Amino acid sequence: MGRMIAPQPPATPAPSRTVRKAVVPAAGLGTRFLPATKATPKEMLPVVDKPAIQYVVEEAAAAGLDDVLMVTGRHKRAIEDHFDHAFELEQALAAKGDTARLDAVRDPARLADIHHVRQGDPLGLGHAVLCARNHVGNQPFAVLLGDDLIDPRETLLSRMLEVRDRHAGSVVALMEVDPAQSHLYGCAAVEATGEDDVVRVTGLVEKPAPGTAPSRYAVIGRYVLEPAVFDVLERTPPGRGGEIQLTDALQRLAAGGTVHGVVFSGLRYDTGDKADYLRTVVRLACARPDLGPGFTHWLREFVAGLPAATAGPEDHHRAA
Repeated sequence: MGRMIAPQPPATPAPSRTVRKAVVPAAGLGTRFLPATKATPKEMLPVVDKPAIQYVVEEAAAAGLDDVLMVTGRHKRAIEDHFDHAFELEQALAAKGDTARLDAVRDPARLADIHHVRQGDPLGLGHAVLCARNHVGNQPFAVLLGDDLIDPRETLLSRMLEVRDRHAGSVVALMEVDPAQSHLYGCAAVEATGEDDVVRVTGLVEKPAPGTAPSRYAVIGRYVLEPAVFDVLERTPPGRGGEIQLTDALQRLAAGGTVHGVVFSGLRYDTGDKADYLRTVVRLACARPDLGPGFTHWLREFVAGLPAATAGPEDHHRAA
């Protein structure tokens, strides 16, 4: 009589190496844009004719990420509504035969499979990423910050995914910044890899004091992370500002040699600053084939008609 073999429990599926999920933290209060953001999420402020956050989701979708988790807070219902179907509006546009606007209204819901989770207490970017753990599971994922818009003609995220496929660990996006601005960013200590746009990150410092940054390379709002970051975040105490900093968790991973950086020199727009937000709208409007020619013509005439020297209150104060 043959030996009985006890049934074996099903094997735990190995984690996929393919990145399909993106996390978009969108729980900030947007205080720099008050009063516009008193009742409207800052992520919903229009950049030409689309809310800023739609550009971010379009970027994720263009890189092949078809599952997007929005980490939101209170008063962010407008974000959920934007990426949902608006049946009454769609029916009205369809009845009018307005197919162009109908497609524009439907596009946000068709970009990806959109999910939402509430962050609750605003405990920092690291905490926002940690809120995605149940949704992401044991899979690699991307994080895209809504204040950083990458020009739609760029392929930064796709390049980061390529680098991650060739190296174990996580990948962050880096840009060279003026040393005088380093204190505004998380900054990286790096080593060359033999590829011009790829470095190994050996250390990270969140908003270093002026003159103490380890390099000119600043972390911008794109990350491709291994799920190991969740365990590190759970053990990461609150840092600068009493918040759980993603930079602190990445510093621990970098110490183990598992973080690489893609150096980006393309077009990036910071919509978290009023002046840069206005510049972003102008630049993207000028690049639009339907708006650019006429708007650029008007803009040239408008600028030509400005006084030769204009100074704001800060300029007068410095001159006094």
